[in-house]
Amino acid sequence: MICPLANVEKVFDTEHGVVYQCSRQNCYWLEFQGTTTAFKISDLFLFKKRIDTIDIESMLSESSRSYDFEIVMPFRTDRCYLLNVSDILNLREVLAGTKFMIQLNSEVKRCLRRGCVIA
Repeated sequence: MICPLANVEKVFDTEHGVVYQCSRQNCYWLEFQGTTTAFKISDLFLFKKRIDTIDIESMLSESSRSYDFEIVMPFRTDRCYLLNVSDILNLREVLAGTKFMIQLNSEVKRCLRRGCVIA
């Protein structure tokens, strides 16, 4: 559950997850698999990098049951994700969209500070 006193803005969403930005606590909230997890920006990008490094191909090609799921514990959270291939792909989509929107927002702000004119 997101802090009820928080002032949040939706950064990116898909049908499987949402990321909100909380300006009050200076963090990002990931809503995925029915739970929410708070991340500092650097931790969110580390979590994205961790999810991106999961070897989907081996999960699909190996017949052992140990390859059916991946357990991921984000840094500095008490959350533990148990992800199958579909969950990983859905989470990657949410995190990739979030990273893109954060970078796009930063670029727009940088242009506005410089007085860039878009013709």
